[in-house]
Amino acid sequence: MEPLRVIAFGAHPDDCDLKAGGSAHRWARAGAKVKFVSVTNGNAGHHDMSGPDLAERRRKEAEAAGRVAGIEYEVLDNDDGALLPTLEVREQVIRLIRSFRADLVLTHRPNDYHPDHRYTSQVVQDAAYLVTVPNVCPDVPALRKNPVFAYFSDRFQKPQPFTPDIVVDITDVFDVKVRMIHAHESQFYEWLAWHRGALHEVPAGERERLAWLTRLMEQRFAPETERFRSAIAARYGAERAASVRFIEAFELCEYGSRPSDEELNRLFPF
Repeated sequence: MEPLRVIAFGAHPDDCDLKAGGSAHRWARAGAKVKFVSVTNGNAGHHDMSGPDLAERRRKEAEAAGRVAGIEYEVLDNDDGALLPTLEVREQVIRLIRSFRADLVLTHRPNDYHPDHRYTSQVVQDAAYLVTVPNVCPDVPALRKNPVFAYFSDRFQKPQPFTPDIVVDITDVFDVKVRMIHAHESQFYEWLAWHRGALHEVPAGERERLAWLTRLMEQRFAPETERFRSAIAARYGAERAASVRFIEAFELCEYGSRPSDEELNRLFPF
């Protein structure tokens, strides 16, 4: 039997890690083929660095994060902060989904604070049907079966809030998710700390940094578990749900294949 194939598109080289890093490792550990794609190269995400040097640094960080989880990680060369839902970017996404032969495609929802997130979502949605059309990007064979498409979780309420169609318990691999995030040093120990005025809080030593980051990520993701506690109970049962500390949640997209319960359990075999 062919292994499950999951591809996730984030706008920036750390987005997929934050939204699906734990699930990615669980998929990979179960024998699935998993690929993270950053649609931009991240060359604007810093207060001191920029341009090709930053893009190269972030590419290496993404590759290091991929090694932590046991997955493939690719960074496309589209400028950070300048992404648009163009035909060129759409065709990049179509070719990637086809060449990977994806069963499941993950991305941002279309309502989001960051334009790169919104436009990444748009191009992935625009690709959802076209991956099956042979005359579009004919250099890569069209898929005979449309993948299932799903969204990462978020907290945005308008025009509609996120609905957790699937929750994945990542409690036992949360440390792997944190170590993936730890690989993005330019972001979590530099840029994002600077952006929120907390650069002085970042420890100097690597062990101390990892402990500091772990606390930060626990504070960030624990409320999501409480927010979706009823969905966790529906998925895992009340007894198991009580012990779940960290989850990742996904909402099914109306485009692409509409999975049955049996298909969902194949895609999310946790």
